Amino acid sequence: MSWNLKEALRQRREQEENTCAPPQAGGRGFALVYPNNYQVGMSNLGLHILYRLLNERGDLCCERAFLPEKKAWDEHIRTQTPLMTVESQRPLSAFALVGFALSFEMDYFHFLDMLQLGRIPQLAVERGEQDPFVLIGGPCATFNPEPLAPFVDAAIIGEGEEVLQELVDVYQDCRTKGKTRQEVLLAWAHIPGVYVPAFYEANYEADGRVTAWRKMGEVPETISRRRVERLDDYPGETAVFAEDAEFGKLFLLEVARGCGRHCRFCMAGYCFRQPRPRSLPVLRQALLRAQQQGMKVGLMGAAVSDYPEIQALCHEFEAKGMRFSVASLRADSLDAVLVSGLAASGHRTLTLAPEAGSQRLRDVINKGIREEHLLEGVRLAAQAGIPNLRLYIMIGLPTEVDEDIDAIAEMALRVLACMEEAGSKGKLTLSVNPFIPKPFTPFQWLPMADKKVVQQRLRRLESLLKSQRRIEILSEPPREAYVQAVLARGDRRLAPVLAAAAAKGGWRRFTACLKDAGLDEESYLYRQRSIDERLPWAHLDMGFNKDYLWQEWQRAVKEAPTKGCFPGCRRCGICREGREAW
Repeated sequence: MSWNLKEALRQRREQEENTCAPPQAGGRGFALVYPNNYQVGMSNLGLHILYRLLNERGDLCCERAFLPEKKAWDEHIRTQTPLMTVESQRPLSAFALVGFALSFEMDYFHFLDMLQLGRIPQLAVERGEQDPFVLIGGPCATFNPEPLAPFVDAAIIGEGEEVLQELVDVYQDCRTKGKTRQEVLLAWAHIPGVYVPAFYEANYEADGRVTAWRKMGEVPETISRRRVERLDDYPGETAVFAEDAEFGKLFLLEVARGCGRHCRFCMAGYCFRQPRPRSLPVLRQALLRAQQQGMKVGLMGAAVSDYPEIQALCHEFEAKGMRFSVASLRADSLDAVLVSGLAASGHRTLTLAPEAGSQRLRDVINKGIREEHLLEGVRLAAQAGIPNLRLYIMIGLPTEVDEDIDAIAEMALRVLACMEEAGSKGKLTLSVNPFIPKPFTPFQWLPMADKKVVQQRLRRLESLLKSQRRIEILSEPPREAYVQAVLARGDRRLAPVLAAAAAKGGWRRFTACLKDAGLDEESYLYRQRSIDERLPWAHLDMGFNKDYLWQEWQRAVKEAPTKGCFPGCRRCGICREGREAW
């Protein structure tokens, strides 16, 4: 056991405010784990919400653990020190319940590394009565937990405030009655929103199609996602204040959940469709707490500019002399009050997400904004004194052709010209990433655009704008996006591949390990799924059926016609071997 590692955690805890009291001797408790570093994890509002709720119960102490930085990780290995929590410096294996918050597919490799470093058997079937129960929650757990199923005792499907409390209640009751691990799992399986993979089994064809799905015992046929109906009943703000979080000492405050916009690429927009705003009086009380801490406020939500009382909220900030930032904005719901408030808060960059350059392609994905909305946002930013603009763009979208890439460059030039006309001398940044078809969206059946096509189109865009010194293009390596794509729509056969890749160094070894396992990467990436195929996540119920998603895809097709769309055309990068993608 490394004294240096324990001391570093103790010092970190001393620098925080509002952490839970040290646990009583002998108490096992709940370890809430974020599979990334401390700075990123402490900027995750969901972690704060669950930490506060679990510690308010009074019958267990919830503690936090994070992925160690490289130097600390090496020290763990060298000294054979297990992964420990911030609050008490106890190893993960000392806890009764260990819950991982999974927001990104690339953290799956960290998840496995942390189980191993925490001295917890990776496979659920290898855990005994004294081992912790391993839980997962968050977006990845909700939409497709199958690649991690063999490592997981239970997955939370949906929002966790209520279902996690019920899960802990059942656990406490079972342990009081002396029930076995298997009996606890069976009791959990009957809680709506709790998926216990051990009670389900699938068979697969070589190309990945599910040929059979069986229940192993008296458990529900499908697992329904959970949703909090009244957000005001639960806190939605920072619980622990830390100087070295990713955004600094920022008071995170959730204004709403859900989105009624229904962009066809967005899982959250389909699975949590009904917008649920927090009431203005509740937000006012939260602002007072932030003011007492002397903190800037970070407003969180699917689209903060869509919050029904956003102007009144901005006036609250102005009246209190407080600064704020936002997590997301829509160009068609911006107004001068909001943009001026951001400028007064020190914002130097306004971020918007047109996603595509052509109106045709924005109609295909149902983005719902037009270029005039974007240009009006540019003018509002310039008038308020915000010089820089960032635009989020996807390439490889369904039905995309070369002209759609040209349209991105043309849109960027018009935006830059609008900035100049409005008196802005700032920089325009295009953040460009490959589109990944996700579960529970109308695009879930589609192949991903060919990697070579995506790379070629990215080069095309860079070439079209290379002479523009005030336009910057930022893009992630496409290789990483294609690993994400396999994991996002994968199945349980990927579990040993993940374990092998994690053992050999991480995601960069994933493709090689996939080949070693005899699995076809192209089948995961480029195979067209049919509406009759049972998808790996079909046992999860998000409140609608697949026919609805299929109808949305057909509506998208009606927006698609372009001179490159005809049987056998390969221009879009989706049709392969002469087949139409739609």
